Amino acid sequence: MVTIVDVARVAGVSKSTVSRVLDERLPRSQNATAERVRKAAAELGYVRDPLASGLRRVGTSTIGVVVPHLTDTVMAMFYEEIAAAATARGLFAVVASTNDDPDTERVAVESLVRRRVDGLILTTARIDTPIPLGPLGDSLPHVLALRTNDTSFASLGDDRLGAHLATRHLLDLGHRRIGLVRGPGYASTARNREAGYRDALTEAGVPVDETLLAGDSFTMQSGEIAGRALLDRADRPTAIFAVNDNNAIGVMAVAHALGLSVPDDLSLVGYNDIPVVSRLPVPMTTIRVPFAQIATAALELLNEASADGVPRTVTAAPTLIPRRSATAPR
Repeated sequence: MVTIVDVARVAGVSKSTVSRVLDERLPRSQNATAERVRKAAAELGYVRDPLASGLRRVGTSTIGVVVPHLTDTVMAMFYEEIAAAATARGLFAVVASTNDDPDTERVAVESLVRRRVDGLILTTARIDTPIPLGPLGDSLPHVLALRTNDTSFASLGDDRLGAHLATRHLLDLGHRRIGLVRGPGYASTARNREAGYRDALTEAGVPVDETLLAGDSFTMQSGEIAGRALLDRADRPTAIFAVNDNNAIGVMAVAHALGLSVPDDLSLVGYNDIPVVSRLPVPMTTIRVPFAQIATAALELLNEASADGVPRTVTAAPTLIPRRSATAPR
């Protein structure tokens, strides 16, 4: 895709100059600079992105991105994909972190609105809960990403499918006692991944043992606590699916502390495919989420939101990445 960055480089002008010259809503300039910009755009085959122009509510070309934690590798990875997709469209992405707290989120949104962002992408949605946009953000186009509240525009990974793939993989290896490390109950990602786990077991004719479900957060610490509850018992599971790679790393730490070998004593599957899991002493089987695809779709949905379109959800399919942490039970 040819962007205004490319046109600006060839014409020897700034991005803002290119944007101004090529904006059909403004009077057509006939000076030498404008002609040079139009010539460069024509030679490169530049086509103006309707998203970049459609969002120009106040003309800052800035998208606000709201995340629970930037220390969370998943959120950092996703923000980078949003920033890259925005740059390709002549937009700039700025991020705010909320500590996954609705009150802090409201303050963060108001701060972004005061900075005159043209739209918001939020990864902080809670199931069946309105987005805390506050009075300043009510009229601002916004799209949910990764998580949904089931009512707004949303760009998601297919978490139910991903969890089904993970659990089906363990079942195909021969496991029948498969534990689940869950995430927070308010997150659609956790809800849908648990549903996918249950789907796979039910389809295989394996009863869901509710005592093999533990956990309530997407952190390593939560994974350790859940892992201890599942593994420090006589009838421990032979495999565990953790709905987040951080949870899985916590489970792996507990297994090591208990003298259990992964995968000889315990098979383990995570979710998201953050970079570190392929470089662990035992590389981890996980579900890869197409963050770039989700980011691009979120930006495209912003255009629909800015035009007051009917809210809809776009879903991207994940992929199972088999590695050494999951094998047949010994």
